[in-house]
Amino acid sequence: MDLLLTTAAALCAGISCTAVLCLIIGALSSIEFDKNAGEPLEIRKPVPVLIKIVLPLTGNLLPLMHAQLFQDSLRKTSNQLMMAGYDQTLSAERFLAARILLLGLGVIVMILCGTAGKLLYGLVLLAMFYIYPGAWLRNMVSKRHFSILRALPNLLDLLTLSIEAGKDFLSALKDILARRPIDPLGEEFMRALQEIQLGKKRQTALRDMAQRTQQPELSAVLNAIVQADELGISIGGLLRIQSDQLRNKRFALAEKLAGEAPVKLLMPVVLFIFPAVFLLMLGPVILQAMKAMR
Repeated sequence: MDLLLTTAAALCAGISCTAVLCLIIGALSSIEFDKNAGEPLEIRKPVPVLIKIVLPLTGNLLPLMHAQLFQDSLRKTSNQLMMAGYDQTLSAERFLAARILLLGLGVIVMILCGTAGKLLYGLVLLAMFYIYPGAWLRNMVSKRHFSILRALPNLLDLLTLSIEAGKDFLSALKDILARRPIDPLGEEFMRALQEIQLGKKRQTALRDMAQRTQQPELSAVLNAIVQADELGISIGGLLRIQSDQLRNKRFALAEKLAGEAPVKLLMPVVLFIFPAVFLLMLGPVILQAMKAMR
């Protein structure tokens, strides 16, 4: 019985420590250092502390990143950074070098834990150091795409009203962006407007924006605007149709996420709540039974 209680307590403690560690890492991921305060808005992006710690050490590895061995990884990383909106904050070479340094740091930690008789902890930390940067970047891409999908129908409604009131596309877009809070969708449109002001053609800037974000719904809207421009079709009616379709798609996505919520809650409840509840409920009973058996 003592062994059973000890095992249950150790299991609960381990699960609790893991949960706390995940919360700490999540909190550290949102920290933005003050030294970025003077940078332009588009490159003031929060970078996880775990990655930021090793960034100053990546300089010596940058020449190695251009070797043929890393070309596929560089292309994939560059594409992900662009979709996440971090292409002006981190270069693919520096991010990949940071991942290699974190892997080396994980190996050192594993060796130290192994010499201390805690090899399992070392292996867990090694896996975390190796997996975390890529998981963080994929999560940022997913969040950015979801934010764009949520904001796009409302922006299209405002654009439609402004264009139907007599404004041209660029003037209407400028006025709307000046009055709405900054979000990923606004950042991308502001970047496209800056490129147009610097001399790039509007169709080219919109195509580049679609290629940069690779968000399916936004890409469909931008391609439709480009085609309407080239064919001389009214943009106002086109935007209204696109807005209605996106709003229906957003409602369907919300219903899908609501249906998935109970399933996603099941695993955290089983892992983090049930063990503690069972220990609190059964612990006193088991102790009393042990005393009675003596």
